[in-house]
Parts: sequence; structure tokens; C-alpha cells
Amino acid sequence: MDGSVTVITSPTVSVRVTSTVSDFEANRRFNRGVTIAEFKSKLELIVGTPAAYMELELFSTSDKLLQKLDNNEALLGSYHVDDDCRIHVTDRSGTQNAEFTDLSKVEKFEISDEAYEKRADSIRSFKKNFKLGRFNEENGAKQEEALAKKEEEEKVAAGSIAVGNRCKVEVAGQPTKIGTVMFVGTPDFKPGYWVGVKYDEPLGKNDGSVKGKRYFECEPKHGAFVKPLSVIVGDFPEEDFGLDEMSGRDQRKLYLNILQSN
Repeated sequence: MDGSVTVITSPTVSVRVTSTVSDFEANRRFNRGVTIAEFKSKLELIVGTPAAYMELELFSTSDKLLQKLDNNEALLGSYHVDDDCRIHVTDRSGTQNAEFTDLSKVEKFEISDEAYEKRADSIRSFKKNFKLGRFNEENGAKQEEALAKKEEEEKVAAGSIAVGNRCKVEVAGQPTKIGTVMFVGTPDFKPGYWVGVKYDEPLGKNDGSVKGKRYFECEPKHGAFVKPLSVIVGDFPEEDFGLDEMSGRDQRKLYLNILQSN
């Protein structure tokens, strides 16, 4: 052995991409062997700025400006680009000028409702002719009937639920949740009957208040409002999963796994 040291560099690098076009930040992996010109062509698909109008700046992982990437023939790997560095794209095409983004400067076509009603080539006329949407009286009547029936079912279901009941909440596409009924009635934030539930675990959306109005008391992320038909009242004792010594993230993960396995 000659005691020499070999430095092995990854052929690719993962960087953060930002631009003056938007506030969006993208994370992408690129080959260090591409030229800056080729690199710009790839960035064009990400930020939308034409490659010919890009100015590139390289920032460190702590967002300190390092240098400009201004040699189109140089390789990306010839610059000090490390994983999690940020490359900022400045758009010099002029597409961010107010004439393209300020809609108040765009002349608008306006027409009165009376004149629009008389047009035969409008969307409204098309819907009338083919009895679509609100112009289909028969379908509209069926929808109103179905809605009234659903509201009546919700009202009856709400009547069988009382504050203090232990319950199980089953909502399509979500894991089953266990908790205690804290509110039953018609809240201000949405029409119809709703049930406020305090979940045993932090699987909710609020602390019992919505839009500044409090309906019941509970810890943050333990409260939720669901429709009465999603609530099953019964003997559902609070289970001890031995979570006291676990982190909040681990508690949630374990609880979800238990619920989904039931």
C-alpha cells in the first residue's frame, strides 16, 4: 500500500431549486457530468423559464450565496455543488412583468344578463336545450327529495345520540376512531345536524371550537365534528396502549395501526 487517499464523489447530486417565477421549491437529483447548458434545459421543465433567459446562482445548504453558474460549457460537477444546496433561477425573459400578470390591465368582454339570455350559442342556451343542471326540473326535484330524505335520516340519528355517550366514528376512507360525544345539534359553521366528538387519541382537527366559537372542551387535535350517520353509540371503553412513554408521532402511528387492523 502506498498510503494514498482516494476521494470518491457521487456521480449525482440532490439540490433544491427555486426561482423568481414562483415561491415553489423543488427537490431534484442531477448528474454532475452534465454541462450548465444541459442543466438549464432540465431546469426549464421544472421552473418554466426558457433556458436562454436563465441566470443561475448557487447557494450553500445554509442558503449562503456561493457563486454564479455562468459558464454554459462547464460541468455541473466542476462547481462546489453538494447535496441539499440551493440553485436559484432568475428569469430574464420578461414574463414576470405586470403586463403579463396584472389582470386588471386586461380588457374584459362584458355582456348584460338580458343580452346573454337571448344568445343561442351560449352555455346557458346549451344547458337549456339539453336539460342539464338546474334546467333539468325532474332531476332537480329528485335531488331535492334525496337531500330532504338524507337530512331527515341525520335528524333521526342525531336524536338517538346524547352528550356523554361513548362512540365509534366510521367515515369512508378514514380509520375508525373511538371517543366521547360532546355536542349534538346544529352548529353555526355548517347547516344540518352534527356531532362533536372528543377522540381518545389526537386524531381530530380541533379543540372543540370552530371559527372562534367553542362548542366543547378538549385537547388540541382531539376534537372533530362528524355527521350523525357516521357515529355508532355503544360500550367502547378507552383503551390503554401504553403510550405514556412514547413520542406523539409514535403514539399516532401505533394507534392508527391498531385501528386499521381491527
